[in-house]
Amino acid sequence: MRATKSLIRQAHFLGTKIRNIRKRNNLTMDDLSTRCVRVDPEAAPSVSYLSMIERGKRVPSIDMLETIASVFQKDIDWFLDDEPEPQAITPVKSRTQGGLLGMALEPSFLFSNDILQIALPELLSQTGVSGQQFAHLLIRAYQEHHQNHFPDLERAAEAVGQKRMPLSVEDLMVLAEAQGLSIRWFTRPASGVVDGLGVYSQNIVSSYMEPPGVLFLNEVLRAYPTRLKYELAVYIGHCVLHSKDGYYSVKSVGGSHGDRFDRQGQVQAEQSAVDAQDILQAWRSFESSFFAGALLCPRVPFRQLLERHGYEVSVHQHVGVSASVAMRRMTAVSPYTHWHYFDAYAPGKLKAVYRGNGIPLPWGNMRSLENPCQQWAVFRKMTDQQTGSSAQISVLMVAGEPRIFCCESIRVADMAGNDHVLCAGIDLNPALEAQGVDALAMAEALKTLCAVSGGVAQIPKNLRDEFARVAKILNINWISRGVQEDAQLICVRGGECPRQPACYGACGGSAN
Repeated sequence: MRATKSLIRQAHFLGTKIRNIRKRNNLTMDDLSTRCVRVDPEAAPSVSYLSMIERGKRVPSIDMLETIASVFQKDIDWFLDDEPEPQAITPVKSRTQGGLLGMALEPSFLFSNDILQIALPELLSQTGVSGQQFAHLLIRAYQEHHQNHFPDLERAAEAVGQKRMPLSVEDLMVLAEAQGLSIRWFTRPASGVVDGLGVYSQNIVSSYMEPPGVLFLNEVLRAYPTRLKYELAVYIGHCVLHSKDGYYSVKSVGGSHGDRFDRQGQVQAEQSAVDAQDILQAWRSFESSFFAGALLCPRVPFRQLLERHGYEVSVHQHVGVSASVAMRRMTAVSPYTHWHYFDAYAPGKLKAVYRGNGIPLPWGNMRSLENPCQQWAVFRKMTDQQTGSSAQISVLMVAGEPRIFCCESIRVADMAGNDHVLCAGIDLNPALEAQGVDALAMAEALKTLCAVSGGVAQIPKNLRDEFARVAKILNINWISRGVQEDAQLICVRGGECPRQPACYGACGGSAN
């Protein structure tokens, strides 16, 4: 029998392993505690003690660990540090959470708040990641973890707007004044900016606020009422949520991502150190932006509008908002949760990302890539000269399994004159599975067909019929349009192209 001191030296991953195996068996801590009582009432942990074990705050006795091991039919050695199974210490992550696999923050003493607060700024400084970029990554992970569901922000917006839709510019001016904002106008044209990735774009300062509540709006906004309404809604949200406190006041429109501007439109130099205030300001900006969407497109009336129009992107015209606001709200109000949304600027830069369906990123916004896959709908739409939206069925390997995605893309110009592509899409696998269809087998068949056909293939009639059935159930019109086009086999990186023959060498690495 091991001595307790020996157990402590071998138990750095123990809490993570217990938590993961409990979650993989769909047990709550109360469930596990109850089952332990059945095995050995004397050695069973209470729920509170089990919580401390899982968080690395306590190490169980030998008897208690043997009791827990008995519940899961594991040898006691499985819970100790030398067990090599990666799955045992990889945090449980639903398939709706995209990106890389999580990492266990063990040994817990190395991942304490004190140590992380010292190490993270050093890590970000050495890797060239700014505080703003880190904040955006944190917020995106939080948003995806909650699948874009923030009922407190929705309620706050509905209390102000009374669920009215559409709201006019005049309506929003009245609401802004009710929050104590006084409106003044200024004139400033767009100017060229080279962002942190070395990409040139036009940017324009659209608004800023000065204490105690003077809101300055660029005269250019008068010609862009949808943008004007969004910016007014954002500032109203900031007043409601944050009482005008601590808001980074200069807003800009354009292709530059993550840069801060002064009121003359010049990019402010990045701070070498990560400032906690950057994180707070980015979070408040996210909350105000989400509030703005909920104010302009309140959940119930906007969902009813989407249902009447089959989730067409053109619904933004009925509400008097931009396509961007409408498409982002789709992901939040739809009863189907498996959505993604991209706002992409050439040559391959994301200004906004949401991946409630776990789709991997084709490229990032912290560094440029030399070999992005060219077959993603957002890339194809960047060079598409046709106006209007376009739908695409895509097959992509995610976590070792083929998945079928359908998306609708539209190319628009921002207020500064830059073209960019908005893309909203869904993961079809869960919808197919809900109808009793073997979605993986269907995805594998379509993947194989595309691979041997140069990466592009006409969708067979039996698959087309299944997709059409799901399109009617979900009431999303652009799925029906997508199945009439050829399916595209896509990958995360051009150098990993699954097409036969691979297209990467032929089409090159440029996103233009």
